[in-house]
Amino acid sequence: MNIPVQVVELAKAKETLRSFRDEQGFDMLTDVTAVDYLKLDGHPERFAVVWNLLSTKANKRQIVKAYLDEEDARAPTVSDLWPAADWGEREVFDMFGIRFDGHPGLRRILMPDDFASYPLLKDYPLRGRGERDNFPVLRRGQEAQA
Repeated sequence: MNIPVQVVELAKAKETLRSFRDEQGFDMLTDVTAVDYLKLDGHPERFAVVWNLLSTKANKRQIVKAYLDEEDARAPTVSDLWPAADWGEREVFDMFGIRFDGHPGLRRILMPDDFASYPLLKDYPLRGRGERDNFPVLRRGQEAQA
């Protein structure tokens, strides 16, 4: 199944999403997520916010994606368009550090409040090259040696 993807400018993202809801019948936001492209070629910015839409009447899906500036990773909230965006935007904030302007209660929901980083950023390895090499290789069914 090929789902159409529309890449929009961040400044027009909310207007575009509202149009999909009001004019094209996409009545359900199934997911809000983000992508950290880090240094992957072919992407104009490090981050993108991705909204997955569904028209329950027409049984159609649509993906809307907007790239964010790494220095000011912010996007407009769509929780006023689809209340289901509330928790998805909180998760994106918690995992990527992307803020949603106008969100009614943006706060961490998965990580502790004092957690210093964002787990899904591709900043690994945190301690430099070779960090993974310090762990023993375990085969299936084998227990770790203390």
